[in-house]
Amino acid sequence: MPHFLIYEITKFIFWLARGTARVAKPSEALIYELACADPLNDPPDELCSSTTNYTAGSRFENNLKDLFLSLSSNSSFTRFYNTSSGNDPDRVYGLYMCFNYVNGNDCQSCVSLATTDIVKLCPNSKEAFVGEELCQFRYSNQNFFGQLNVTGNIPKQNEVNISEPQLFKGVVNNVLSNLAKKAAFDPNMYATREEPFKDDTIYALVQCSTDLSANQCNSCLQKAISDIQTCCFFSVGARLFSRSCYLRYEFYNFYQVLPSSTDNMNGESSVRKIWMIIILTVVPVCLVVVLIAFVYWLAMNKKSKKRKNEIATQGPIFRTVHGQHNTDFQHQNFQGRNEQQDQELPYFDFASVSAATDNFSDSNKLGEGALALFTSNGKQVAVKRLSGCSEQGSSEFTTEVLLIMKVQHKNLVRLLGFCIEREEKLLIYEYMPNSSLDFSLFDANRREQLNWSRRINIINGIARGLLYLHEDSRLRIIHRDLKPSNVLLDNDMNPKISDFGMARIIEGNEHEANTAKIVGTYGYMAPEYAMEGLYSIKSDVYSFGVLLLEIITGIRNAGFHQSKRAPSLLAYAWKLWNEGKGLELMDPLLTNSFSSDEFLRYIHIGLLCVQEDAYYRPTMFSVVQMLKAQTMTLCRPERPAFSVGRFTDHYETNPNSCSVNGLTSSGVLPR
Repeated sequence: MPHFLIYEITKFIFWLARGTARVAKPSEALIYELACADPLNDPPDELCSSTTNYTAGSRFENNLKDLFLSLSSNSSFTRFYNTSSGNDPDRVYGLYMCFNYVNGNDCQSCVSLATTDIVKLCPNSKEAFVGEELCQFRYSNQNFFGQLNVTGNIPKQNEVNISEPQLFKGVVNNVLSNLAKKAAFDPNMYATREEPFKDDTIYALVQCSTDLSANQCNSCLQKAISDIQTCCFFSVGARLFSRSCYLRYEFYNFYQVLPSSTDNMNGESSVRKIWMIIILTVVPVCLVVVLIAFVYWLAMNKKSKKRKNEIATQGPIFRTVHGQHNTDFQHQNFQGRNEQQDQELPYFDFASVSAATDNFSDSNKLGEGALALFTSNGKQVAVKRLSGCSEQGSSEFTTEVLLIMKVQHKNLVRLLGFCIEREEKLLIYEYMPNSSLDFSLFDANRREQLNWSRRINIINGIARGLLYLHEDSRLRIIHRDLKPSNVLLDNDMNPKISDFGMARIIEGNEHEANTAKIVGTYGYMAPEYAMEGLYSIKSDVYSFGVLLLEIITGIRNAGFHQSKRAPSLLAYAWKLWNEGKGLELMDPLLTNSFSSDEFLRYIHIGLLCVQEDAYYRPTMFSVVQMLKAQTMTLCRPERPAFSVGRFTDHYETNPNSCSVNGLTSSGVLPR
């Protein structure tokens, strides 16, 4: 019989026994929990800006409503989310943080309540914060993502005082300080602890918003501990809301609340009756559950053995062997994932995947390294099989799983699960019925379905996805391998960026990094990266520019030199654009559906993105603005990178040129 089932049944009986003990002998903690909570100190608690306000019906208010809708819609499946809405100067940034013990439904309810309360408590305020019972919510007209703010902390204490405040203060301070260090390096920036204190137990919790660094999280919690110890050390419980973190301690288990009763519980007869009820009800139920579970386990074990035997006859490489190597790899790369995350990102059984794909038959192949698979509920998903024969395969697998677990956007492909079986590593993605972009773009017959409006939609979707990776997600991510085969198309031809195996995170205020190991695809790699190993967000901008020109022309950049018209598509586009013959680049299939002015504008934007010097390339935020604002004046692009790559010193600028960085809020730092 599975050990986890025995454990869960035992834990359930212990829970009932523990609850009964508390019922039979009330303690100071139980009295506090039932009778002494101060309703005046209950949330919501707010911080409102008194200096900046918006007017009713303004663009800022409309953007704020859109922000509320976006945050609420994400709160059922992730406990932390930040995003922005609108354009400067009316752009509004916001985030919510549900406490890590809260389930998806309660998180969504709390965020919805917070959006209502924050408007009531801080009417017309351009910057506000509200702390609720299960979450906290914040918005501002300034970008605060990843920035520590410990001003205006809100401490709250219970009115019931502790009998020995100095002793209690020392214990609480030690508990919270240890939790702060633990949370700072926890993947969820969350930690709890139970600490005995005389006849009771202190239950403590700390949590930071996960857009902070480890040092920022620790600093925020240390300031919170200092504030709470100053004001509230004499109370049996307290909590503190901060813009960037949260802490709380009580004499009862508030993060895994046990049931309590208000009945008369004095006397041994009451205890005896309760124990009799428990024995007469729980024991038969447990026996039935054990019996059903045992029968189910036998059936599944028999079915699993049968499946393994079938697969074993197809080749020795597909034998399901749970060796030490597999266990170590899982522990090394996925430690820190809690039970809730396991539910959100399920682990697929290798034998089941192998059987469902007919032993990874080519008849199920969708593209390079991807196969179709039908799950038990009839849903079709895509299986990506990574190389298991090299260290690069293991590194790519780990990077892709850990990265994509933390980013969610409608223009990024969604990861549904993963599988590790000895040297085999599989990723389970949502199924994209129209395959990858190159499948349609570079085939004359299939390209007919890509009319001008669809191509514009694909370009804009890719741009929004990259902008999210570069600026709007809680991590600053450089994809490093953007190309048509890594852009998937859903049923409505909407684009989703995929394949994060080469992606890298840029920490803190860094804007570029250097590597001795060049990875990616030639033809889409920025010159400074291909020649010198330098990569930044501008490297992705270059790849996007190549991709944009390929989409609107239907011509592949790789191998273009064979046409003998120019060394590359970029060189040819640059030549025609300078000669005023840009329309000659038009895909003949677009004759009846395109706008000539819009076509030339998109060539112009593409050439801005592929400029040889990364300094002059726009950021993706600027690119998105250019794509949306048809009336925006575009600067003249500098020479594209179609010969030798270089990366000039940023102090050397051309006084006669117009820098595109004037449109952006960030850029590559000088080196």
